[in-house]
Amino acid sequence: MIVYGASGHGKVIIEILESNGITNITVWDDAVRPPVWQYAVEKPFSGSSNTIPDAVIAIGVNATRRKVAAQLHGRVRFIAAIHSNAYLSPRVSVGEGTVIMAGATVNADTQIGQHCIVNTNASIDHDCVLGNYVHVSPNATLSGDVQLGEGTHFGAGAVAIQGIRIGKWCTIGAGAVVIRNVPDYATVVGNPAKIIKYKEPF
Repeated sequence: MIVYGASGHGKVIIEILESNGITNITVWDDAVRPPVWQYAVEKPFSGSSNTIPDAVIAIGVNATRRKVAAQLHGRVRFIAAIHSNAYLSPRVSVGEGTVIMAGATVNADTQIGQHCIVNTNASIDHDCVLGNYVHVSPNATLSGDVQLGEGTHFGAGAVAIQGIRIGKWCTIGAGAVVIRNVPDYATVVGNPAKIIKYKEPF
């Protein structure tokens, strides 16, 4: 199993894998770094293997994670990593490469895209839709039927009321209370959340 990224985020993903009994782990990183605990850190594809490895990208920045996923496409097999102490309804769908951390709750008929992060103790209620490369931060709350577009970062402790639509590559500030729809590329902060700027990621 490959964890791509020797950061603090990578440590959390390693422990997600360990919670599921996976300990045959190698960490890949573009920089020369010391081992992460007992796990060796290597340059990507430095080993001599003819098999396609299972992998999870351990990069918290959504745009960078998207770039790395494109670079690795077809060279690794992306898996979802779900902590054994997360709760997921059996009617939830989770895309490849997505990580769901300890204490997270994801309720019925929610759809989570590829390479998303559902962070510690996040609460995602029924019928939500998360596009690819979304990050829902620790202790954030999505009420029922909330949609987050591709690449959106929903900040720590932020709340979206039921039925809200948030566009792609938005930034929702920590602690924001979102009571109105948010257009693409917007950054919103405050209670109630208000737009302070627009920024395209690429």
